[in-house]
Amino acid sequence: MQQALGAVLLAPAAFLAGLWGQAGSEAGLFRPHDAARVARGAELYRQHCAVCHGAELKGETSDGHSRDEEGFLPGPPHDETGHTWHHPDQVLFDITKYGLAEAANLPDYKTRMPAFADMLDDGEIIAIFSFIKSRWPDDIRERHDAMNMRHHVTTADGH
Repeated sequence: MQQALGAVLLAPAAFLAGLWGQAGSEAGLFRPHDAARVARGAELYRQHCAVCHGAELKGETSDGHSRDEEGFLPGPPHDETGHTWHHPDQVLFDITKYGLAEAANLPDYKTRMPAFADMLDDGEIIAIFSFIKSRWPDDIRERHDAMNMRHHVTTADGH
């Protein structure tokens, strides 16, 4: 009886998770195959992100792990050499919207990156990351999509 009840309760979550990942075989919030969204994201990236993350997504320095004399890390690369694709869409979205200190619950974390909640709306943040993801090689996008599916299914059932 408990197994049947468990199956009934998990079925809607599995169904929604399946729908969530069907849009153009992409998983997550970002849409790197949506040309209009990517073009808008490229424009917004140039305006708000390129100064620290580089016009070509290469970051501020080749060594993105060394803190400067004030204790701040440089803007990391967002291309395939960086760690952006190691994080699910929702984490990237939250860091950008709310700032790393709030999103990661690290109130003392030193960062120069502001929270963009008052500068960009949700659609603009998604457009920026759609642009970033569009620049990744196919194998990196596929790995990122698979991670998004794991993250979504994991959080959908509360674990």
